[in-house]
Amino acid sequence: MTQVVASDVGHDAPGLSVCVIACNEQNVLGRCLDSVDWADELVIVVDAKSHDETERIARERADRVEVRPYQGDIEQKDACTRLASHDWVLIVDPDEVVTPPLAREIQRAVRGADRAGYEINRITYHLGRWVRHGDFFPDWKLRLFRRSAARWRGTNPHGRVEVDGGAARLEGEIEHYSYVDLADHVARIQDFSTLAARALFREGRRFRIADVTLRPPLRFARAYWLKAGFRDGLAGFIIAAATAFYVFLKYAKLWELERAAARAPSGPP
Repeated sequence: MTQVVASDVGHDAPGLSVCVIACNEQNVLGRCLDSVDWADELVIVVDAKSHDETERIARERADRVEVRPYQGDIEQKDACTRLASHDWVLIVDPDEVVTPPLAREIQRAVRGADRAGYEINRITYHLGRWVRHGDFFPDWKLRLFRRSAARWRGTNPHGRVEVDGGAARLEGEIEHYSYVDLADHVARIQDFSTLAARALFREGRRFRIADVTLRPPLRFARAYWLKAGFRDGLAGFIIAAATAFYVFLKYAKLWELERAAARAPSGPP
């Protein structure tokens, strides 16, 4: 890997803090932090439920570490950015890698910024290949922004950042090693669909039969046909099917929450 050094930026460049939230990430966190060790500051918020070596790895490499009870993805990332010393913040997940070309592009963007934020495309490695079609790609995320001009929006587990004046896009890609295997993918679908169903319930969204009869096949069709998931071979088919399954579970669990609330007026657990 080509090293990114301070001379790539210049002495008068604004400072940049890299913010990471982590929970049981001992197998990937080191690789992630190595890819951003050129930053002026590394800030990590560790979920209090972590029971592996995540906190130790974080404290060995980061400038600031805080162990915090999990309240939601948005809340964790907002807390992490508030801990940063610099106004410019780059959000990176533990299972992601910032390549040297992207690192240099980020540094150039911060130095000559004409926007308050920049989106970065994320490419996922799954089922033995880089996935470049379907719902997985392109996957633009607003990850680089001036904290003073940004705010968190959306619902857990898929929050987003909005910045004043809109965001531009960088050319490079973040490498995303999201899933160990298909079993890991399914396990995350279980977790994320539960969080999403609870968020919908809290917002007052009510279940409709079309949510489980029409939405899942339509989501598959969009991912596999309209967004050319078929071009990723069998992996593309499996990913499209898994995405449809996520949609089905999310709304089925919303239905389950409604039934639980009807039986117990105080609401679901």
